[in-house]
Amino acid sequence: MKIALIGATGFVGSAVLNEALNRGHEVTAIARDTSKITAKNDNLTVVTADVYNIDALAKVLAGHDAVVNTFNAGWTNPNLYNDFIKGSESIQQAVKISGVKRLLVVGGAGSLEIAPGVQLVDTPQFPAEWKSGATAARDYLNIIKKENDLDWTFLSPAIHLHPGERTGVFRLGTDQPVFNDKNQAEISVEDMAVAIIDELEQNQFIKKRFTLGY
Repeated sequence: MKIALIGATGFVGSAVLNEALNRGHEVTAIARDTSKITAKNDNLTVVTADVYNIDALAKVLAGHDAVVNTFNAGWTNPNLYNDFIKGSESIQQAVKISGVKRLLVVGGAGSLEIAPGVQLVDTPQFPAEWKSGATAARDYLNIIKKENDLDWTFLSPAIHLHPGERTGVFRLGTDQPVFNDKNQAEISVEDMAVAIIDELEQNQFIKKRFTLGY
């Protein structure tokens, strides 16, 4: 498969890059600063691009089988909410212009339902420093749910996403967190990358959101 990976230098993006290359896929790694990409692989193409430049990004995306969007507007960005929404919508538009049909978006866990009708981001315990980004990801999920032309998938990570190891063993869910027997919802970024490439290969959640956990 020929995959365009947006945000390839980030925490999630770098793990997805490794997983995709290790499975033999061709990857175009797209980032604002590509100097951070040190991988050497015959199946890797590195491209510098600005997600806010829709037409230029569309030209980069054209000819791929799928686009993975791991875009992050920056957790310390004072304009995080607006920049995340704008960037996500720009990417969505660029994918449509490019002619690529398949889009997988990595969002946040904040939109997962912790109780019937109650999303995690709206609970009093939700950390204030994550609220802006989590709210933006939740609101973008509502935007992409209205997208009819693309075969989109939205992935919400487990509540606790951390560096770890690749086990390949986890459980999938949809709108509620996947808790383990200790009432924890967690996943390593390496295993989340496995789930992302699995979804591109298997297409289980077309026009749907899914999540995962141990």
